[in-house]
Amino acid sequence: MKIGILGGGQLGRMLIQEALKYDDEFYTLDPALDAPCSSISHFTQGNFNDYETVLEFGKGKDVVTIEIEHVNADALAELENQGVKVVPNSKIIKTIQQKILQKEFYQANNISSPEFEIMDGSSDEIKMDFPFVQKLNTGGYDGKGVQVIRNAEDLKNLWIADSVLEKLVDIDKELSVIVAINENGETKTFPVTEMVADPKLNLLDFNICPVNLSKEIENQIEAITSQFLAVVDSPGLFAIELFLDKEGKVWVNETAPRLHNSGHQSQEGNANSQFEQMYRVVKNLPLADTDALMYSGMLNLVGAEGYTGQVVYEGMDDVLKLPKTYIHLYGKTVTKPGRKMGHINVLADSREELMEKLIQVKAMVKVIA
Repeated sequence: MKIGILGGGQLGRMLIQEALKYDDEFYTLDPALDAPCSSISHFTQGNFNDYETVLEFGKGKDVVTIEIEHVNADALAELENQGVKVVPNSKIIKTIQQKILQKEFYQANNISSPEFEIMDGSSDEIKMDFPFVQKLNTGGYDGKGVQVIRNAEDLKNLWIADSVLEKLVDIDKELSVIVAINENGETKTFPVTEMVADPKLNLLDFNICPVNLSKEIENQIEAITSQFLAVVDSPGLFAIELFLDKEGKVWVNETAPRLHNSGHQSQEGNANSQFEQMYRVVKNLPLADTDALMYSGMLNLVGAEGYTGQVVYEGMDDVLKLPKTYIHLYGKTVTKPGRKMGHINVLADSREELMEKLIQVKAMVKVIA
């Protein structure tokens, strides 16, 4: 089967790496000539936001999927009209890639999500009480295009652009749950992970699985995932990012219609990884077992402040000596501050041991130039 992927980054790379044990041809489209997928796929350099480029790329493929949601959904809709299978479908990609449509989707389908109002980019008039979060309607990722407005003084920083203004949640934990649904309607849900963010970079620092949650909180998450899967109306693998507030209420922050950083620990920590699951969704195969094998966690390898240039990984020899510790590099040759260059997965017998090992590994490694 000829499988096309819009985006040639690390998510596509790890999907292809997992799928190489099967018999398929992979084609990728990315603007960067040295994209992580460029050396392991039939690669086309091009803009996945350009209608004609995406249309041309998709022709002759059995199925087209994505590893980034900021793609030309109109071109994907036309490919569907021409008989090319698109997973997830163009309609849900278009809904999720626009924060306003995404919030309206949750509201229309009774999916728990924080109170919001829509800001028209032609006006700075707002009704939302402080504090609130401003999310740009399009283009945001990894914390970009998101800011907190806490008081009238912060209003000077307000972006005058189409946005969602969302009531700030008093967060106890940030959680993520990855769900999959194939064309036959079969569904599988990965165990919930807890995400611990780096406050300076606003990037995921560690993720930890499984999470010790009360039955009542587990029931809320199950209700959210069940409702989402019932109304999504598309095959796909979706990462639903959640807030658990200090009152014990679970809210949907946002959803990614693709593989996600919060699922990387599944590579060694679960019976099958999110990448195996995504492959099966794309091919409409029986979905894979997602059980957690033991405690697992992930830490991002991110370019250190003050270093730009040919990447050097300090401390990797020491990491390689550790048991149940697994390095995944993304094939990026140039580092810069805050750039995701790889990740390390760790397995342990308890949450305490896991956190100790993650902190130990983080102290060992530095991504420099």
